[in-house]
Amino acid sequence: MTVYVVSCWILAAFGGLMFGYDIGISGGVTSMDDFLIKFFPHVHERKLHAKENNYCKFNDQMLQLFTSSLYLAALVASFGASKACTLLGRKPTILVASTFFIAGAVFSAAAQVKWMLIMGRVLFGIGVGFGNEAVPLFLSEVAPVQHRGAVNILFQLFVTIGILIADFVNYGVSNYHPNGWRVALGIAGTPALVLLIGSFFITETPTSLVERGNLSGGKKALERIRGVPDVDAEYEEIKAACEQAKLIVRPFRKLMSRESRPPLVIGVMIQVFQQFTGINAIMFYGPVLFQTVGFKSNASLLSAVILGGVNVLATLVSVFGVDKFGRRKLLLQASVQMFICQMAIFGILLVHLKPTGGLNPGLAWVVVVLVCLFVMSFAWSWGPLGWLIPSETFPVETRTAGFAFAVSTNMLFTFIVAQAFLSMLCHLQAYIFLFFSVWIVIMGVFVVFLLPETKGVSIDEMNERVWKQHPVWKKFMDDNEGTRSQEML
Repeated sequence: MTVYVVSCWILAAFGGLMFGYDIGISGGVTSMDDFLIKFFPHVHERKLHAKENNYCKFNDQMLQLFTSSLYLAALVASFGASKACTLLGRKPTILVASTFFIAGAVFSAAAQVKWMLIMGRVLFGIGVGFGNEAVPLFLSEVAPVQHRGAVNILFQLFVTIGILIADFVNYGVSNYHPNGWRVALGIAGTPALVLLIGSFFITETPTSLVERGNLSGGKKALERIRGVPDVDAEYEEIKAACEQAKLIVRPFRKLMSRESRPPLVIGVMIQVFQQFTGINAIMFYGPVLFQTVGFKSNASLLSAVILGGVNVLATLVSVFGVDKFGRRKLLLQASVQMFICQMAIFGILLVHLKPTGGLNPGLAWVVVVLVCLFVMSFAWSWGPLGWLIPSETFPVETRTAGFAFAVSTNMLFTFIVAQAFLSMLCHLQAYIFLFFSVWIVIMGVFVVFLLPETKGVSIDEMNERVWKQHPVWKKFMDDNEGTRSQEML
């Protein structure tokens, strides 16, 4: 636990802050009158009509595209990022991510017409696709096994810090007319600039160096991040895993094989479930949601700040608890808490929020508290573990390819939720929270029967100690079939 390696963790984790800032800034910007007047005047007009349906006043496909276009770009970029991670390494891929994100901030802040606004979002998306691929892999590969969970969750912790900073910025610039939204979008370049500078100082991961044939460099990097010269045992494990990986000439094809199915199914499904908790609907459109239940514009932005603070503090619980309690316990506890909160919000809105008018102040604050309890449970479970589990379960030969599938799935379903949420809110009204509650039940069942515990298991020992011991997944780990596949290759 050297000063150097901790510095590497923190600098790399700024990729999460970059991603989180964008998540938080979108909802605030789309609720600012100056932004709506310039790019979506018809939405602003609809918002001003008191008799307009509460659930439908923000329903606009182009407004949703402003938020969701980023994730469509990130989906495509994640596969290019996978190749970059393999061929160039984790460190250069992080540099590329920060460069695109800075370009996105410049385009967005300078936007005069819609195409410039959307182009800025696309550049943001490419940066997010590269960053979300490289940073969690980097953190997993440089962390000692006993602290891997906590180190990897630094990514999600910085995501939540980014969301909180964005909430403060939204609240601070909301009265800066008419360019408050430009300031909010332009500040997105700050964490990306820190990541860009940091990418010159962090080390490349030993696994990436050995994987690309730089054996002496890999050993030196391992000695540097561990702070001791005696790293032979760990180095030999890394070297053996990389030699095994070289037998696989087409990692994406290998990923489709039977023995690769357990980590692939879990890596993909945990991303789907993460989005269908409804968390990003709340984080993207938090201010919009609070306006829907009766808060004024500034009050809704302040409520989002409270939400962001809860998000950060709860993520710290995961940092200190994931390697103590394990992955499964946190996920199952949170599923129960999220289900109760979503059902309570559903009941309150169904009974008390009519198409016109708002909730009385007491009930509106009850909704805020329930949303905070929901975010709290997500922040110490499905949020950070959605990135941790895929980064630690794929073997080295399919790690970048498998994690690319996980990242692209996350971006795809984030895009779907971001693009559809305001329309779903309009048509389903309070029942949208029932929709997410059903998904939370499905998630809990998945964890009980199909998700193994990976606490304290070395990444390169997952096959023997996890998959071959699991009552369901061991059926896919046929040694003979694996041998035949290697002979065919």
